[in-house]
Amino acid sequence: MRSYNLFQLKSVEGLCCAVPEASSVPPFIGAGRWTFGGKLDGASRQPLDFDDRAADTAVRFNGFYLFQTMDRRFIA
Repeated sequence: MRSYNLFQLKSVEGLCCAVPEASSVPPFIGAGRWTFGGKLDGASRQPLDFDDRAADTAVRFNGFYLFQTMDRRFIA
């Protein structure tokens, strides 16, 4: 698994954006509506709803991976 920076949308419970650590953060993240939720890597527990294969595909096309989680550890 690659390492990601995780951001959480303040207005929608559980909506997360995972951005590869080596990539630049998408402009919509910097609008003040998102909070930094930590790092995801091989050493940390990822959200139960995080799909590695979907993340790889989304990052290849978009540069980031949006997903919704019900995992309370990752809800802002």
